[in-house]
Amino acid sequence: MITRETLAQRGDAVRQQLQHGAHGSTGTAVNASVPGVSRLTREAVFGAVWSRPGLDMRYRMLCTLTILSVLQRLSQLRTYIHSALTLGLEAREIQEVIIQGAIYGGFPTMVNALGIAKEVFAQRGVVVPDTPIPEHSLDELEHAGRAIRQSLQGARGNQGYTRPDALGADLFQLALQYGYGEVWQRPGLDRKGRMVCALGAFIALGCEPQLRGFLPAALNVGFSRAEVAEIIMQTAPYGGFPRALNAMALANEVLA
Repeated sequence: MITRETLAQRGDAVRQQLQHGAHGSTGTAVNASVPGVSRLTREAVFGAVWSRPGLDMRYRMLCTLTILSVLQRLSQLRTYIHSALTLGLEAREIQEVIIQGAIYGGFPTMVNALGIAKEVFAQRGVVVPDTPIPEHSLDELEHAGRAIRQSLQGARGNQGYTRPDALGADLFQLALQYGYGEVWQRPGLDRKGRMVCALGAFIALGCEPQLRGFLPAALNVGFSRAEVAEIIMQTAPYGGFPRALNAMALANEVLA
């Protein structure tokens, strides 16, 4: 049986791997000032969740960055961007995580989070490459968006809130053009990485109708059911246990 001491040791190992807080963190000082809080995060966050097998550490980081961005936990986002760089994520990947999250959490979240990322990159001396973004017409974006949505969701993409004939056809078209057609095919982050971002955002924001459609899509891009469960687990310390538990129940239903 796993003990709290074992979880603490595992948590310390993960924090050391990520060099978490090594570049300054308000959370470290706050946690140390309140009895038991440092132990709580060592065990419950890093020991019990981050150290779990079954999901690549990179995907755990992508999920975490997305949640901190869409929920605008900017102080913590700064610390985790440092850890993401230490883990080996590229600056462009980190930027794309934030951009992907913006289509779910709103574009103001992107502006704020990209500003934090820019400051961290400067502090770490990271030069972000100037990546050309292909120019497409609206018709091309819509065509690409339909193709991407079809590859992700298949026939399910024409049901419920995404029905193209439902009230709000213009909104649906906008989502096709810029959500799927523009953002999902941007360079800098692969399809599986973007799926992790989408799942993390939907869970943290409580978007259960969207999550219902994207859970099977996660299998379509190559994740296993066990990996999907681990993505959901990863959201719990950052988006809250109630929403993670709701998402796990939904996954048990949808992926049965």
